Amino acid sequence: MQAAVSPEGGRSGNGTKQPGRNRGRVFVWLCLLSACWLAASPAAAASNKVRITGLSDVDFGNVSNLSADAVQSQSMCLFSDTATSGYNVTASGSGLGGAFELASGSQRMAYEVQWNGSANRTSGSQLLPNVPLIGQTSAATQQTCNNGPATSASLIILLRSAALSQAMAGSYSGTLTLLVGPE
Repeated sequence: MQAAVSPEGGRSGNGTKQPGRNRGRVFVWLCLLSACWLAASPAAAASNKVRITGLSDVDFGNVSNLSADAVQSQSMCLFSDTATSGYNVTASGSGLGGAFELASGSQRMAYEVQWNGSANRTSGSQLLPNVPLIGQTSAATQQTCNNGPATSASLIILLRSAALSQAMAGSYSGTLTLLVGPE
């Protein structure tokens, strides 16, 4: 994820924060990685498969309204070949300990991640870094959603106005990794 805050905001030459001067434009881009977990035993692995396809990087571009939350949502194909079509999803960011954090040099900006087990959603269950969201069910009928629904889940990324309004000028980026496992 990348974010850029325009030089309209900032700090004075002595490093003190100038009231109202840290507001600017934020450019945000998030690189998404995905991985799949398979059950440990070979027999279970053959019947308990999950697959995520159709993810793309998130680009918020220049965010000029720092007093409102910025939200990007995308739908993807999440397929689970289990008896219940069940799966779990775990997210980790590129911040310390997997925190959902963007960086611009030494500056940091937090973001939130939500998951919805249905496609075309703009809100969902909040994910915590490295904590599985369990009990999800996939509506996908084929591994890459070539037949049946074209997408089956939504990933929602939020930049809260509180974080945006405190951001210093710069271009912010980070990586979000998603792991999915069968249930």
